Amino acid sequence: MKRRSLMLFSLALLGASTVPGLASAADYRVALAGNAFVTQAPAHAKEEITDAGLANWTSPATVTSIWFRMDAPGSAALALDARLAGSSTSRIRATVAGRDYDVALSGTDTKTYAIGTINIPAAGYVRVDLKGVNKDGGYFGDVSALRVSTDVPLHYANDADNYYWSRRGPSVHLGFKVPANTEYFYTELTVPPGQDKVGSYYMANGFNGGYFGIQVNGPHERRVLFSIWDADSGAKTTLVNKGPDVVDNGFGGEGTGGQSYLIYDWKAGHTYRFLTRVRPDGAGNTDFSAWFLAPEGGGKWRLIATWKRPQTTTYHAGVYSFLESFIDTNGYLGRSARYGNQWARDTAGRWTEITAARFTGDATAANKQRMDFAGGVDSGMFYLKNGGFFADYVNINQTFNRPATGTTPAVDVNALPQ
Repeated sequence: MKRRSLMLFSLALLGASTVPGLASAADYRVALAGNAFVTQAPAHAKEEITDAGLANWTSPATVTSIWFRMDAPGSAALALDARLAGSSTSRIRATVAGRDYDVALSGTDTKTYAIGTINIPAAGYVRVDLKGVNKDGGYFGDVSALRVSTDVPLHYANDADNYYWSRRGPSVHLGFKVPANTEYFYTELTVPPGQDKVGSYYMANGFNGGYFGIQVNGPHERRVLFSIWDADSGAKTTLVNKGPDVVDNGFGGEGTGGQSYLIYDWKAGHTYRFLTRVRPDGAGNTDFSAWFLAPEGGGKWRLIATWKRPQTTTYHAGVYSFLESFIDTNGYLGRSARYGNQWARDTAGRWTEITAARFTGDATAANKQRMDFAGGVDSGMFYLKNGGFFADYVNINQTFNRPATGTTPAVDVNALPQ
């Protein structure tokens, strides 16, 4: 890599007139609060991304990465909005497009420090890594924004009220239409090797009222999770029964309801089977049940739980799968999953194969705060992908069709553990 040290200068505003060769350039302020992550840090590091940007930057081993998306090839002039606190001078390094740029910071007032002009050969995300070189005090500096001046349209998170969601990354879904009076819904799910990132939820069987899937909750903990929301009136969902070793409790945050989970060390590359049952109890309530089958579990179905949702009379409706990141600090990591062999069984015992899925996204995707999402069909299965700031996104709000297998699931519903 070629390294060059740029002369320090400050600008009140990064404008088109300051960028030679980019006379028609537009100026963008990419706030670190919504577009940056601490991607490398030693143990007990203090660096963090706050509402004001990068703060507590003390370690030269820490790397902070900023992403923005250029919609076409082109040139862009880059600069940083930064200030010093806890040092009189410092030198930091920005690495972008295969080159290193050293920038000297001084003074406690926020200034705009030039990095340099880059040339990007193709549309996609641009990553800017920041690392400390030296300092005469305790801190390398606080960085609030990356300035980009270019005549290429940019996409990045610019909705300050939703930076938390932007940093989590876009959630994507597969919507399935099932026959009337569908009592059981069956799905198979595979997480490819290397795609099992901490903070990921691979939801297999979702429906109006709840969802069921697998999670990576930490470096040493994985779960099979089944949750049912409380009734729309606020009436509480109650536990009817649960399987061995299953934990049950209430949940809050994004709604309230009953939660059940099994701590289970599921494996990337293995295919897991999910079955849910939704059945009215005849007294104005509905029972929701979930079973899980692991290939390493002896081929036996395990009951996760049955929950009773009051003031609800329904069979399966609003059936879907999704993929999401639920830890914002890990939202830069990519993940994917394959969802296949979907079947619905109605109250008369008829199985129907579901081969069409509607690909949709959450507000982060729809508003293009993040554009690292994809979905479709691969190797006969539906797939979902998000995070990682990859270039080739897939437009949401379209329907995909997988090839039919024609093989009814080998499930004896009368022999399922209750």
